[in-house]
Amino acid sequence: MYDIATMWEWVAFVVRWLHVITAMAWIGASFFFIALDLGLVKAPGMPAGVTGEEWQVHGGGFYHIQKYMVAPEHMPEHLIWHKWQSYTTWLSGAALLMIVYWVGGELFLLDPNKADLALWQGIVISAGSLTIGWIAYDYLCKSRLGETPTALMVLLFVILVIMAWGYNQIFTGRAALLHLGAFTATIMTANVFFIIMPNQRIVVKDLQEGRTPDPKYGKIAKLRSTHNNYLTLPVIFLMLSNHYPLAFATEYNWIIASLVFLTGVTIRHYFNTLHATGKGPHWTWAVTVILFVLIAWLSTASMHDSYEEAEARDLTPYEQRFAAADGFEDAYDVVLGNCSMCHAREPAWEGMHWAPKGVLLETPSDVARHAKEIYLQAGLTHAMPPPNAISTMESSNRAAIVSWYQSAARD
Repeated sequence: MYDIATMWEWVAFVVRWLHVITAMAWIGASFFFIALDLGLVKAPGMPAGVTGEEWQVHGGGFYHIQKYMVAPEHMPEHLIWHKWQSYTTWLSGAALLMIVYWVGGELFLLDPNKADLALWQGIVISAGSLTIGWIAYDYLCKSRLGETPTALMVLLFVILVIMAWGYNQIFTGRAALLHLGAFTATIMTANVFFIIMPNQRIVVKDLQEGRTPDPKYGKIAKLRSTHNNYLTLPVIFLMLSNHYPLAFATEYNWIIASLVFLTGVTIRHYFNTLHATGKGPHWTWAVTVILFVLIAWLSTASMHDSYEEAEARDLTPYEQRFAAADGFEDAYDVVLGNCSMCHAREPAWEGMHWAPKGVLLETPSDVARHAKEIYLQAGLTHAMPPPNAISTMESSNRAAIVSWYQSAARD
């Protein structure tokens, strides 16, 4: 029969699937409209109010696109709104954050070596911190800095660096980078929900009621849309980072995250300039490579505690629950004999320098902390150990893991 852990894993998978699909739609729309806007050209005989047009070919047909800088004279009968891609991406991402980092907070959110927090305290910090960025950013945009986009982006970068450092003082490395991505994505979606869409509704209402729309609303929306465009690539990196311990399981992960925002700027600047002028500035690629080399160098600084420190640390209540369950000693021996050669602070497997996914399985606290993952990966399924890594793991060993976990779950 399906148990809670299995069903919860499928729920997480489905929500992640939805999140990826909607993110693709949002990012695709964002990139398309920025490229379209930058590629517009003036042509003779354009209707009044049209600032540029563009011809495109796709799927066997030609598309003729015109842009009204403010609005057409009359409200069109068919108007497509681009908003649900953003909303659904954020909502599914928030749900995934709750599923993985709140419900699974003892493993993925909290690091007992950094801060002695109860799970509820970590969740409050997680949820509350996501709003801070939007409040500060929105205030800066509405101040005089809104007239100087470059200075505004520099200040936003400073805010992101501070948040990267702050998250790393409290959460696991994996959670720190993920939350920085969520922090940034919240700013992006709030731009759509609180600024871009309301401004567009004002313009639409003016058209419907026969008034001439004020061009300032389009200008404000364009600024926020451009910011979103430059933040997109770093957010994707941060969302993918939890699969790569070289990004999150290092002493300098917050610096790595900060540098990724700079690479996002250099890459998007190249393509945006290319779309606008037909030729991109090649120096941006040199800067991007230098930044990436620096990131790779910083990634080799491990932030794991030593084996001795891990042995000496008191077990958290969550770890105690699984360490005290019936069958723990048998399961622990199975993990040591089948998993620890790779999942160690100094892996014994030839050519392996870091534990896969940053998961350590050496001490009793290590094994107890990762009980659910061990159960799903090596007990319930045959995902681990990987084929040919070692001799075939006996079915009796997998049964010992299942028995131990289910014993703890019943308790």
